[in-house]
Amino acid sequence: MVAIRDNWRVILLVVFLLISVFALFSPTLGPDDPGPGGDVAGQSSATNLQYGLELSGGTRIRAPLVGVTAEGAEFDGDDPRLVEQQVAAQIDGAGPTDVIARLGTQRAQGQETAQPGSAPSNTVEVTAEGVATDDLAAALDAAGYGLSDDGTVREGVTETTRQEVVRILENKINEAGLSGGTVQEVTTAQGDNFILVEAPNQDASSVRGLVSERGTVVIEAYYAAGDGNYTRETVLQQEDFQSIGTAQDGSGGPYVPVTVSEPIAPEFEQSMRDTGLAQQGGTRCTYQADPSSTEPCLLLVVNDEVTNAFGMSPGLADSLRTGEWAGNPVFQLQTTNVSEAQEVSINLRAGALPAQLDFSEESGGTTSFISPSQGADFRTNSLITGIIAVLAVSATVFVRYKDVRVAAPMVVTALSEVVILLGFAAGIGYPLDLSVIAGFIAVIGTGVDDLIIIADEVMAEGEINSRRVFQSRFRKAFWVIGAAAATTIIAMSPLAILSLGDLQGFAIFTILGVLVGVLITRPAYGDILRSLTTIDR
Repeated sequence: MVAIRDNWRVILLVVFLLISVFALFSPTLGPDDPGPGGDVAGQSSATNLQYGLELSGGTRIRAPLVGVTAEGAEFDGDDPRLVEQQVAAQIDGAGPTDVIARLGTQRAQGQETAQPGSAPSNTVEVTAEGVATDDLAAALDAAGYGLSDDGTVREGVTETTRQEVVRILENKINEAGLSGGTVQEVTTAQGDNFILVEAPNQDASSVRGLVSERGTVVIEAYYAAGDGNYTRETVLQQEDFQSIGTAQDGSGGPYVPVTVSEPIAPEFEQSMRDTGLAQQGGTRCTYQADPSSTEPCLLLVVNDEVTNAFGMSPGLADSLRTGEWAGNPVFQLQTTNVSEAQEVSINLRAGALPAQLDFSEESGGTTSFISPSQGADFRTNSLITGIIAVLAVSATVFVRYKDVRVAAPMVVTALSEVVILLGFAAGIGYPLDLSVIAGFIAVIGTGVDDLIIIADEVMAEGEINSRRVFQSRFRKAFWVIGAAAATTIIAMSPLAILSLGDLQGFAIFTILGVLVGVLITRPAYGDILRSLTTIDR
């Protein structure tokens, strides 16, 4: 019982090591959706570690969003939807979907977060290509909306729009099954904002095609108007759906199950009766083969292009005629193959991007591809670098102390920090890249520095005759390394908080390594050193 009380820090270290080993190797924490061959893109076959783009290969896209923004627009009396329509009417090539008006957004230096005490500011964004700041300023004047005294028109979009794009692209990547894919907003040191997309083990063309499509999707009815001519009318938009299922392969062919929201269901039901789609007891549709078809159809329109056409099954038509369908507003979008069904589900579930990505080099957009073989080389080189760092540290420590009792626990304790950090990364699924590996090497170096401080302070005055003398010397050393740890955390915090790409991973794991060292491994090393060097144990 006394031994446990005196060595509880060592026991705590052992517990954390066991938890980390479990997180690294336990199959219960492995991925739920293995890919071909049982492996997941970016996943180690031997552990639960996730590899980032640089260590697994894949595509990285960094691009700003197309758009200009007017801050301080004066339209408090008008509904934002009306503002969007009137401003769009004054800009050639722009429609209402290309204009976003928001009331009362906080503004500060082009960002959505203002300084305390600043007044809310209305914003108007135009996300159509080829629109300059002067064009937006002129459109606001022509539409009868001016700018406040401190209002400005600038390049770029608002923080709200960037966050919405990140959310939608994440949904698209998840729906497309791109395992390990990530989307984030990054800010350069100059204050420029970019969207960063990384997709391990994916080629550049497929990823770029997925993220570049705005994905405006509507359901239209194709039917005979009163004059005998056929017309098209929008009957459902993306926001009208309560739920959109994933692609299914049923007995009748691939399909996507959808549920219309309850407030919209009666309107859709009535429109099906008015347009005649529900009056004929079920129809077949040949619209895609013959756009002059004389049979009513439901059309799936993506970016103003008809991608699918659907007839009306007898059962669905009957429930629409009788009014029963609105009580359970579910139907299926049938497709010719599973890939089409997946594409329909992606567009409907993800939503339309409020702004497009600008891939041009002039804007700073970049697309890079790392082959899987190059990623494997990076992994091998990272492992070799880590081994060299460990050997170099071990050799230096043994040369310095020439005492195995002091040096061996020092090396083992330092390496335990890396095991704990790897377990943490595996447990939360954080993808390892070169910046994180650099953080691990930095942790090894700073960790051994702190352990050397402890050993020097404890051993500086010769033999340690009692536990009280050891504790006194150890306490002095711990104050030094505690102050150094606080300095490191403060210095790294801005990099960990700001969206600065690869630097963020380096900063996060350096800070975690410092915390693990101060709270777990340094105290454990002190207990080990006390047991090995104190005469009166």
